[in-house]
Amino acid sequence: MRIKRAVNAVKKRRKIFRLAKGYFGSKSRSYRIAREAVMKSQMYAFVGRRLKKRDFRKLWIARINAAARINGLSYSKFMHGLKLSGIELNRKVLAELAVTDATAFRNLAETASKAVGVGR
Repeated sequence: MRIKRAVNAVKKRRKIFRLAKGYFGSKSRSYRIAREAVMKSQMYAFVGRRLKKRDFRKLWIARINAAARINGLSYSKFMHGLKLSGIELNRKVLAELAVTDATAFRNLAETASKAVGVGR
């Protein structure tokens, strides 16, 4: 007895069309073209998720650097001072402090400058 794929094939196509909803022209209507467009868009999404991590890290470093320079330290000296002081805050939290709570960041900068030995 041979196996007919009717239900499975329809489900497979329906899944692709659901993902291709809103695409322009035949990319949302023709199965073959929709499948290619969906594969390509999922590839871009995969790459984008990794690029997003890089972009946010760059943004955090830029914010920390700006706030550290306001307090008389470079980014590298600030981070090194925190490491020597035993303060283990990640860049996301440090950037948030730099933007929202200037006094807390100033205290961290003073601690870091004492640890590095930079006179203020």
